[in-house]
Amino acid sequence: MSRFFFNDRQKMVDDAIEGVIISSRFRNLTRLDTDPAIRVVVRKDWNKSKVAIISGGGSGHEPAHAGFVGKGMLTAAVCGDLFASPSVDAVLNAIVAVTGDRGCLLIVKNYTGDRLNFGLAAEKAKKHGLKVEMVIVGDDISLPDNKQPRGIAGTVLVHKIAGFAAEQGKSLSDVRDIAQSACDSIASMGVAMQTCNLPDQNEEEGRIKGGHLELGLGIHGEPGASTLDSQNSQKTIATLVNHLRKKTGNDARLAVLVNNLGGVSSLEMAMLTKELVHSELKDQIDYLIGPAPLVTALDMKGFSLSAIVLNDRFIKALHADVETAGWCPVVKLHAMPKRKHSVIRIESSAKPSENADVKTLVANITNTLIAQEKALNALDAKVGDGDTGSTFAQGARDIAQLNDDGKLPLNDPAALLELIGERLATVMGGSSGVLMSIFFTASGQQVAKKQPLVDALLFGLGQMKRYGGAELGDRTLIDALQPALEALKNQDLSAAIEAAEAGAAATAKMQKANAGRSSYVNSENLKGVKDPGAVAIAAVFAGIK
Repeated sequence: MSRFFFNDRQKMVDDAIEGVIISSRFRNLTRLDTDPAIRVVVRKDWNKSKVAIISGGGSGHEPAHAGFVGKGMLTAAVCGDLFASPSVDAVLNAIVAVTGDRGCLLIVKNYTGDRLNFGLAAEKAKKHGLKVEMVIVGDDISLPDNKQPRGIAGTVLVHKIAGFAAEQGKSLSDVRDIAQSACDSIASMGVAMQTCNLPDQNEEEGRIKGGHLELGLGIHGEPGASTLDSQNSQKTIATLVNHLRKKTGNDARLAVLVNNLGGVSSLEMAMLTKELVHSELKDQIDYLIGPAPLVTALDMKGFSLSAIVLNDRFIKALHADVETAGWCPVVKLHAMPKRKHSVIRIESSAKPSENADVKTLVANITNTLIAQEKALNALDAKVGDGDTGSTFAQGARDIAQLNDDGKLPLNDPAALLELIGERLATVMGGSSGVLMSIFFTASGQQVAKKQPLVDALLFGLGQMKRYGGAELGDRTLIDALQPALEALKNQDLSAAIEAAEAGAAATAKMQKANAGRSSYVNSENLKGVKDPGAVAIAAVFAGIK
């Protein structure tokens, strides 16, 4: 089934245009009221006193193109159907509606349908006595031998530069020339790990294999130029940068647009931007634009980089203010500032000590949690937010490193438990980190008071329950931990392992979670699924043996 929000496939674009217009914070957009098949978004404040700038193409690339209509950028955007060029009549009506004595420039992405429809509309407009020029953007460098490179995200930079020139009152020939100069100065390349979903159409299965990326795939979901066998962000950026440098040169001063193709999380886009500014291109980048969705491909899980070789005219144009919803202001590239601050933490004063048996025990526990990371994440994705494995593994890696480095008080159980509690509070995120820190800290304090270890651990469990609010039967890790610790009171590790496993298994039959992240999940989704925290505890006890 297609994963797409819509009512009527035939009205999708019209509905989207209305949403764009009514949500514009500048309240400066309107739609031409003409044939319903003609979808043209125009500046409401336009008076034809300057050169008009028109662009457009198929819908599905939002905010392009309507999102760039406004003072300083486009005068009008002609919107076709989903991934389909607008008709000749639609483009012609746009030209006639906004073009005055100063003339009109069409900015067209290099696709056959766009070139033909915009081109024929331009010729017809000339017969009406209008002055019309056209530039074709072909910034995609993924197919270097292609005589007709595609127009992709770099088109927005042409909108910005041409729009600035028109706003300054330049002549049509001057606006055309600077737009063409911008076209000649831009290189773009994209990459994706999933193509886009289309309404009423199933996603293509298996084209991009897991762990792979397509390099240079089109903004309509066309297959890429090649495949990368890694999703590593650093390697991906390095590959794109290598291609961009071949096109722009190794000495050019650049502004780089970081474009989200629609389906990449903000977290990933920020990480990719970090990799970009640490890449081989770092000394050439003067300005960043984004990361932001500017020219998307519906929900495509991918991004693109567009580099423009700078000159003084381009810099001034890119920095100029605009009244559009889609443009992302230019940022001067700078190193991440850091502010000195002393960490506020009660540090353990325990001295490292050796105990071979305890060292092995700690290693077994931490290795077990690290090995279970993916499995626990997958389980948690069914009933929570999918991070239980990563959370426990993060804490385990920290303790494992201290163990390997000989920095744990292995021969002092009280100090060891308290130190583990201290570290987990620092490195283990979410509520699990705090709860486990409470458990170990309280247990360590009781051992320091000469309480037997199992009694101390049960006390720590009690404190965890007190502060966390969960009880046995609430479908949390307590359902495995409590019966296991109670079984340990008889000094029977095998019984404790069995109790932990039985407790974890029992959570799959509990109809409702009364605590933890699962308590926010519909009970239907919990059926037959073990609580991931309880499974983690059971794995730990099994790993001890």
